[in-house]
Amino acid sequence: MIIILKPSATEEQIDTLKAEMTGRRLIIQEITGETTRMIGLAGDTSMLSPEMVTRHEFVERVMKVSEPYKLASRRFHPQDTVIEFPGGQKVGGGNLAVIAGPCSVESEEQIISIAKEVKLSGATFLRGGAFKPRSSPYSFQGLGLDGLNLLKIAREKTGLPIVTEIMSQEHCEVFANDVDVIQIGARNMQNFPLLREVGGLGRPVLLKRGSSSTIDEMLQAADYILAGGKSAVILCERGIRTFETATRNTLDISAVPVLKKRSHLPVVVDPSHGTGHWDLVFPMAMAAVAAGADGIMIEVHNHPEKALCDGQQSVTPFLFDRMMNRIKKLRGVMCE
Repeated sequence: MIIILKPSATEEQIDTLKAEMTGRRLIIQEITGETTRMIGLAGDTSMLSPEMVTRHEFVERVMKVSEPYKLASRRFHPQDTVIEFPGGQKVGGGNLAVIAGPCSVESEEQIISIAKEVKLSGATFLRGGAFKPRSSPYSFQGLGLDGLNLLKIAREKTGLPIVTEIMSQEHCEVFANDVDVIQIGARNMQNFPLLREVGGLGRPVLLKRGSSSTIDEMLQAADYILAGGKSAVILCERGIRTFETATRNTLDISAVPVLKKRSHLPVVVDPSHGTGHWDLVFPMAMAAVAAGADGIMIEVHNHPEKALCDGQQSVTPFLFDRMMNRIKKLRGVMCE
């Protein structure tokens, strides 16, 4: 529900209305339009009729929001969300974030060398898995907290903010203290207790689309995080499961403009997981940028053939550098 206020509404009247809505356990979000001031309400509004709101003389009218998600909706937040970091990095609002690094952290030498190389090529964030959710219980599961400590060392050496996946609520305090962007992986997109917990940590959250999830389901998951009131959200398209077997997943590039139309949240694309093949990462990264993505997430490994996880979809630093040069040219053409 969106409440449109009259231009004559006073701050005292607005505060009274907000207190009334808070008493109904509704989440309030102020919306500032070009000429209109509005209040968005999220939560269970089924017992709140428009007439109960328009009885206030300073309320012009009420609009019902039909989407099952509210806080992530562009109706609630017409302007693009831009997330800024202490090092000057930005996600959203026309800035292209480049998140690059290995699928999993394997050693101090490995993560530092890759971090330095991707930064030289133009990466703005360092990715690396400390905890790795794997389908097989016998596959490499990551170095855990030791891997997180190695990511912190790489951040100190390069200045790149780190992006890494959280798998359990028990690690929330550690991630809140040590991680710049907390990643929610595809398998946990609908782990609602975890979403609620990270939503209150005050760290940006990169939310990956579940392999069998619709766009609406992804945006509803984002609302779980946003309802915590402290964490911004970055949406990540990483491919969905279809009948096609030529690629690991089917990378839904059309999700980029659809999400940008429906939501104010930044959208990044992960062509590494989306295709599962290193030679397809380059063209699909270009396609994501051309489609208007706010960022790309690329797996880079100095020796993919020896990688402990997802080597087949990792590009070398040399190929990553070539890709970044092409993307810079593409961005230049798009801005003309």
